[in-house]
Amino acid sequence: MTKHTFSLHRTPTNGRRLRPFLPALLIALLLAACGAPPAGRGWAYRAPDLPVQPESASGITDKPGWTTRHFAVAAANPLATDAGAQVLRAGGSAVDAAIAVQMVLTLVEPQSSGIGGGAFLLHHDGRRVQAFDGRETAPTAVNEKLFLDTDGQPLPFAQAVVGGRSVGVPGAVAMLAQAHRQHGRLPWARLFEPAIALAEQGFAVSPRLHTLLQGETALRQDPVAAAYFYRADGQPHPVGHVLRNPELAAVLRAIAAQGPQALYSGPVAQAIVRKVQAHPVNPGRLSLDDLAGYRPKEREALCHEHAAAQRALRLCGFPPPSSGAIAIGQILGLLARTPQATAPLANSLPGPDWLHTYAEASRLAFADRAQYLADPDFVAPPAGRWSSLLDAHYLDERARLLGPARSPQAPAGQPGGVPSAWAAMPEQPEYGTSHISIVDGLGNALAMTTTIEAGFGARLMVSTDPTRPGGFLLNNQLTDFSFVPADAQGRPVANRVEPGKRPRSSMSPTLVFDRDSGQLLMSAGSPGGALIIHFTAKTLLGVLHWGLLPQAAIDLPNFGTLGGPLMLEAGRFPATTVQALQQRGHTVSETPMPSGLQAIVRGQAHGEPVWFGGADPRREGVVMGD
Repeated sequence: MTKHTFSLHRTPTNGRRLRPFLPALLIALLLAACGAPPAGRGWAYRAPDLPVQPESASGITDKPGWTTRHFAVAAANPLATDAGAQVLRAGGSAVDAAIAVQMVLTLVEPQSSGIGGGAFLLHHDGRRVQAFDGRETAPTAVNEKLFLDTDGQPLPFAQAVVGGRSVGVPGAVAMLAQAHRQHGRLPWARLFEPAIALAEQGFAVSPRLHTLLQGETALRQDPVAAAYFYRADGQPHPVGHVLRNPELAAVLRAIAAQGPQALYSGPVAQAIVRKVQAHPVNPGRLSLDDLAGYRPKEREALCHEHAAAQRALRLCGFPPPSSGAIAIGQILGLLARTPQATAPLANSLPGPDWLHTYAEASRLAFADRAQYLADPDFVAPPAGRWSSLLDAHYLDERARLLGPARSPQAPAGQPGGVPSAWAAMPEQPEYGTSHISIVDGLGNALAMTTTIEAGFGARLMVSTDPTRPGGFLLNNQLTDFSFVPADAQGRPVANRVEPGKRPRSSMSPTLVFDRDSGQLLMSAGSPGGALIIHFTAKTLLGVLHWGLLPQAAIDLPNFGTLGGPLMLEAGRFPATTVQALQQRGHTVSETPMPSGLQAIVRGQAHGEPVWFGGADPRREGVVMGD
């Protein structure tokens, strides 16, 4: 077993010696099985001969971590990762690879993301960071009472999700086309070949997909989805069953040939609208005009400075309508102002003192999130700029609220000393998503988090031809809006439903740079609803502050709070830690916290520059590269 030097600096003399790290035998076997397609113009997708993924929806399957020298792709399913790696070997860019990965994920991980949903893409081309916003939008016919019943009370979440009411205008395909126009190297149509081939030839149902289908009830109510995912006896197809999706192949062929307009107009758009509006119990208001009028946006990335282990860093994340970058920046900034900033891991785990401080910092960050964050085209930032929530003097002020015991309250702050006119958004569930991190050999890198929100979205499968099995699932992204539009005093909630508005998100695609040189050091992100913020923050802390390789940082147990109980990943912390936190006033909930983290980190091995990759042991992801 070989030890590697890990460094976030350019020179190996600044590196640290870490625990033994074995480049994945698994990845070597997978790459050998897949083979390398010929580079350049002659490239054609070659379906990999991959084993059925070993992990299920629960439990932890050890991942070895990966080392590559020239490029790396980290995604939530080996088939999707392989498609991206093949694109890079053929001379494609990071954006090209992300498109191929996303289309395969639509097929093999339909519960989490797809062409019926949205995405945030953070891209670096060696010079600048761009934020491509493919978030879904609310139909023009909705109003702030969308999720209220006839008595003016918020609908139960499960009732709101299933059906057409919750469906927003999908944005991922249009956004990826926008990014491809700027940064693509291979033709658009070629990037769809892996997903089309797999959809036609079929893929083996994985343990995770089987388990999720087994526990799902609402999806069976949709005739198209039921016929595709389940057998005649109502049971999901078994693990290893070859599942073919000719309907999705046909839709992807149309998008490949015609561009994104094939999704936003014509037969596919008509099928989407029909599916949404004709739901027998919970119809929605999405129209053909809504689809035709969708536009992705390019926003300014939200970057801020951060110091870790005597390194000056620049952390870049996604601005509103995502809350991820601001919440993570506040949590890290508040921790930096406490004695726990330099606290090491104890027995390879965060200790109770550190967890207490982290939880209190998180409660303050989530209070600001509930108060201020929403679509910037509808809601003005506090003090005139979103970065006011990360200003040093503001974080100094907020850090004074951190004490030795759990505070009875965690109020929102007042950046710039200006009182807020908004009501705090009540807590409500958030789900779903998938994450992709890619670095190519051309100087480009990206972090993209992509979603249809809840598992299997709105439980609506779109098909343009009833004679073809399969299709694609629609998002339930509108449930990320506040169901309650105002508080008892009539003050509006910033993240209330409005026509054309993008719902607030927790997605946290993150790129980390050396502040002085501008060199890219890390790409990371995770699925997990509101807990995305904590999953991503944990991985950043593990790599940047505790000097771990990305796999070891991802492997750390999960933890976090949304303002209420402090959640600890079940079975991962000693009883003494739980007791110490309870003595500080925390209500501790030990619960499964199935993140789906992916991360790629620049480092050194044997004096040579490499990329270290990590994928979450709680899900099916792997890293591939050369």
